[in-house]
Amino acid sequence: MKPEDMLALLEREAAPVALSDELCAKYGAYDNSGLILDCEEEVSGALFALDLTESVVNEARERGFNLIVTHHPAIYAPVKSISVGTGSPTAAVAKCMRAGISVISMHLNFDAAPRGIDGYLAEGLGAVAPVALLEPLSGGGGYGRVSAVREQSFGELRARVESEFCSGRCRFYPVSRPVKRVASFCGAGCDEAAIAFAAKHGADVFVSADMKHHHIAALLSLGMGVIEMTHYASEIYGFSRIYGEVGPKLGVPSEISVRHEFI
Repeated sequence: MKPEDMLALLEREAAPVALSDELCAKYGAYDNSGLILDCEEEVSGALFALDLTESVVNEARERGFNLIVTHHPAIYAPVKSISVGTGSPTAAVAKCMRAGISVISMHLNFDAAPRGIDGYLAEGLGAVAPVALLEPLSGGGGYGRVSAVREQSFGELRARVESEFCSGRCRFYPVSRPVKRVASFCGAGCDEAAIAFAAKHGADVFVSADMKHHHIAALLSLGMGVIEMTHYASEIYGFSRIYGEVGPKLGVPSEISVRHEFI
């Protein structure tokens, strides 16, 4: 199986890149998902990781794997030069090229798939019923959602987050009223549109990562509680779930690399 065959399998079993294309076309987003680096070798094994870093490349080499599947695109913005030097933003890609390691990145399509990272975030928060999608896509996919949860106190929701996501780096801004609806956006998903969407659909708590001060202030002024997760914690949860579903179907040895210091 070549890297292009592995991409086809991942699209079939998890999320087609066409989902990313649809999201970008409908909502003005930008992405770079797909086969980023193709060394055209038979795949010996696949390492899944949220980001392509030099340590991930070293781990793949140690395991004898020649394919890395990332969530965040290995190349996102246009690059003018490539350097293997440590600290260079292109060092990991350059080292993959040297080692014959191909790279597939599955970004917004993994976020927005019907069983994708954004949906798994809501599930981890205890969603029992969908309420609304901010950016709906064909086939039931989409990004950004308000979900009904079991009625509980903010403290109970906080305990669930700390336990389910194994994260000690979240920031919590409590609300005194019972929590019945939660707005959730994996990664850096908080902006004015997301805040308005959460308020429109009666969210009691807003959950996302990499949040700006003025957005948190706006949410608190609207009477919502806020849970700011780390970007990594909000996405490795669903990424791991996707790996658990597709890993056994790859036909080659595979592992997932989890950087616990970022959770």
